[in-house]
Amino acid sequence: MEDNRFYATGRRKTSVARVWLGEGSGTILVNKKPMDEYFTKEVTKKIALQPLALTETMDKFDLYITVKGGGLSGQAGAVRHGIARALLESDQELRQILKKAGMLRRDPRVKERKKYGQKGARARFQFSKR
Repeated sequence: MEDNRFYATGRRKTSVARVWLGEGSGTILVNKKPMDEYFTKEVTKKIALQPLALTETMDKFDLYITVKGGGLSGQAGAVRHGIARALLESDQELRQILKKAGMLRRDPRVKERKKYGQKGARARFQFSKR
């Protein structure tokens, strides 16, 4: 790997994103597709690009991202986490901005498992006295 590229891993729910950040003109590839093609919803695109928008580095870096697991929402969160970590690798002075926005912390919320003898994670079958 080249010296001018930075690597970071981002996670959210069951999604894992591997992010390579290098100096460039703002080209973003997600799983070998342009970002607009991969994340079709405007909301998921916006979530994924939050760290770049916040640090005003949108067209300073080229990003190559591989993401797997989960759905598009979780993947967008994982990409966001990965980009934030990669930006931190490239420039430590961005830490205060990213940390204040809460982008360096992995979102720990995951779906709770369904328990046996029950309808769902917390939902119960209706009780009948008679």
